[in-house]
Amino acid sequence: MEDFFLIKYGPEILDRTGEHLFLVIISIAIAVLIGIPLGIIITRRPSLRQPILGFANVMQTVPSLAMFGLLIPLPIIGGIGAVPAIVALTLYSLLPIIRNTYTGITTVNPSIREAGKGMGMTDRELLFQVEIPLAMGVILAGVRVAAVIAIGIATIAAAIGAGGLGVFIFRGISVVNDQLILAGAVPAAAIALLADFGIGSLERYLMKGKVATSKH
Repeated sequence: MEDFFLIKYGPEILDRTGEHLFLVIISIAIAVLIGIPLGIIITRRPSLRQPILGFANVMQTVPSLAMFGLLIPLPIIGGIGAVPAIVALTLYSLLPIIRNTYTGITTVNPSIREAGKGMGMTDRELLFQVEIPLAMGVILAGVRVAAVIAIGIATIAAAIGAGGLGVFIFRGISVVNDQLILAGAVPAAAIALLADFGIGSLERYLMKGKVATSKH
């Protein structure tokens, strides 16, 4: 039965995995492009910290099904399909990226900043040549958390016709079929573990480099 099941659903599992990865990769890329600059901005303008982090926090607290439902009637970014799913996943991914960017930059050793200023570096040069490289490990930790969150929530995107591995889960629930549920849940969990391991390995590599640099 299991061999028959894999033969029957194997190609669709691959297709749905591709859809799932598309939703996650696009949403994380957009979240990085938005979240890292916002994290940098609040290190320079502390007055914006509370509103920006507050908005990202609120987005995290909205239940995923409610978020997808709220996006359906909106023009341009709403409706049914991949677009509202990507918007929702991007919103859910912002908080860890913004927060870790802010934390990574603000925890850079003040003496390193002072040394840079003493060498005549401008604020922009200090940011891009000193602070961001030293904070990159912490920033990547935020991206890793965001990726795992997005992979899990992307399964709910099937409810609005965005495809992905959630199609198997919803189908399995509707017909009370454990094999169908596992066909969606197991690959999604595997993707989350691979993403966590891959980004985590890069993060650890950068943190080792940071420690080695600080020793010199």
